Amino acid sequence: MTDIFAKHAGLREAYEGLTAASPRNPFEVVIERPISASVGIIEGRETLLFGTNNYLGLSQSKKAIEAAVETAETMGVGTTGSRIANGTFGLHRRLEAKLAEFFHRKHCMVFSTGYQANLGTISALVNKDDVLLLDADSHASIYDGAKLSGAQVIRFRHNDPVDLEKRLARLKDHPGAKLIIAEGIYSMTGNVAPLNKFVDIKTRHGAYLMADEAHSFGVLGEHGRGVAEMQGCEDGIDFVVGTFSKSLGTVGGYCVTDHDGVDLMRLCSRPYMFTASLPPEIIAATMAALEDMQEHPELRLKLQDNAARLHAGLQKVGLRTGEHVSPVVAVTLETVDQAVGFWNALLENGVYVNLSLPPATPDNRPLLRCSVMAAHSPEEIDRAVAVFGEVARHFGL
Repeated sequence: MTDIFAKHAGLREAYEGLTAASPRNPFEVVIERPISASVGIIEGRETLLFGTNNYLGLSQSKKAIEAAVETAETMGVGTTGSRIANGTFGLHRRLEAKLAEFFHRKHCMVFSTGYQANLGTISALVNKDDVLLLDADSHASIYDGAKLSGAQVIRFRHNDPVDLEKRLARLKDHPGAKLIIAEGIYSMTGNVAPLNKFVDIKTRHGAYLMADEAHSFGVLGEHGRGVAEMQGCEDGIDFVVGTFSKSLGTVGGYCVTDHDGVDLMRLCSRPYMFTASLPPEIIAATMAALEDMQEHPELRLKLQDNAARLHAGLQKVGLRTGEHVSPVVAVTLETVDQAVGFWNALLENGVYVNLSLPPATPDNRPLLRCSVMAAHSPEEIDRAVAVFGEVARHFGL
């Protein structure tokens, strides 16, 4: 019998080498329980959480918790069906209406995960006769959506409007639709996309533009609508996709748009059609968290201050970070062994961050990826920076 796992021999070797050299498996860290949004118990110790994407701290929203409990008690804990079968409750429609209103759009589709929002939207919008132009650093869910769609894929250099326009110009005689996809904030590096420049380019070349605002929803813009709002180019974005699992602290995803073809998307988006819909308590918690976010704009301001504090602090202790100040702050290191050792030392000293390793990183160098929250106190940020500094000195950085 052929070993069905033989194809993964290279991955197995790399995985076993990594785990053999590390006192703990970096892919199996267990947060035994959260004490607050910013502190959790890991390995029996109180640990500062700087790797959770919980940007506004709303996973611990009292309003969201109460809404979830009440809804579970009155409506049960699941729908048991997809949105096109028995899985559409009144709550789902209410959330879609609230999100459409929040983004000043006509239509909204809610998906069961943020990953599925990209998978389902992309595969419903384009097919083999069309062209996708993707930022080279796009999230895996975007690349997977591209594969499911069957569209021709052309990558352009990360955050590079000149390269995008050059590639679009070569497609002037292509008969199919052209869809550009960019992210607002890139999840690995914290880089912010020049969406306003992409809008100008797509307008000149008759293309569509989709923005994945997963890491910028609730974070940037006067009202938290993301990079497009911050850069004043919302009207030029055809489709906005995002997730509830970052700023809103729950789970699920969405696509909002002014295009009237959404009802057709509901009938041809396989991830939407064949996945059980979000449980009612999650929908209720998400709506409550959205209200919390709108009622407390100070959370966004605090988050921006905290991001600047962490970014500046890490640079001050001599570590290399990205140029953009955003809630994702990534420290770039040179070797995997160095990164694994650094990450372990941080955790042993009470700071949890994400360890990101090649080939999942943009330039094939390992990253220590931090995500800061509005819930972090200045003292917690300063403590994390101090630990980073101590570990960096230990490793001679």
